[in-house]
Amino acid sequence: MVHSTWGDWFVRDEVEATEPNGLSVWYLGCSGYVLRTAETTVYLDPYFGDGSPPRTIRMLPVPMDSADATLCDAVLITHEHIDHSHPPSDAPLVEGCGADLYAPATSLGAPNYEGDLTVPDDRKRAVEPGDEFAVGDLTIHVRGANDPDAEEPVSYVVEHESGTFFAAGDSRPADAFAGIADEFDLDLGVLAFGSVGNIVHTEDDPTDARPTEWYNDGDGIATAANQLELDRLVPVHWDIWHGVRADPKAIPDYVESYEYPNVVETIRVGDRLDVGEPGVVQPKAVRDH
Repeated sequence: MVHSTWGDWFVRDEVEATEPNGLSVWYLGCSGYVLRTAETTVYLDPYFGDGSPPRTIRMLPVPMDSADATLCDAVLITHEHIDHSHPPSDAPLVEGCGADLYAPATSLGAPNYEGDLTVPDDRKRAVEPGDEFAVGDLTIHVRGANDPDAEEPVSYVVEHESGTFFAAGDSRPADAFAGIADEFDLDLGVLAFGSVGNIVHTEDDPTDARPTEWYNDGDGIATAANQLELDRLVPVHWDIWHGVRADPKAIPDYVESYEYPNVVETIRVGDRLDVGEPGVVQPKAVRDH
């Protein structure tokens, strides 16, 4: 089950109490986000689990319990990995708020989850690249992605009159990205950034650890950002797991000779990004002290 280390102040007093002027995005850690406008609230890849020690040991706070949310119109899932498709994180949003869950077909059954908590079948919506649907005043476009460890990874382009947001889960550079850049003017994009870590590969034998490449390295994230022609790049995923963390301050050195991105911004759990304006906004509780 989910146990928030922040209680309910973040979701109640920060996310849901804010009146966005346009499309705002709060970072939940890992590769999860809350997207809000004045009319609509969408969760994308929410993950509030502890990891699966000793293979993956969570290093970030759990900012909220999904059961404390009162606003959610849809949940978007990029692929089936447990830190992206996690029923204890997404099922309370679906059932408690009356939301629909959109995910690739192989993710709808949460194949990496063995618990009893599930999303009702009548709230599940299978998606594939090329799909388009509206959630309130947001238009969601499903496009391709390149995650060699996932079965049917997708990316999402979220359009609003104030700007366009892009998220691709754990994708590396992808053939689909150039087409996305031709189709959309992406104001803000998040990409997974990581390193090579000595990771346990079997639950039965914690000594069976092998070097494993996690997410994009510096060259990979620079390539992906240029394929997408991102105005603003935000690296994520780099700080959640013990032993595979990376330093986002190195990214400007990788991208400085390229046309894109124009801006690289570093965020922490709880920070807000306004899609129409550059800059990172810390939670109100932090700003007021």
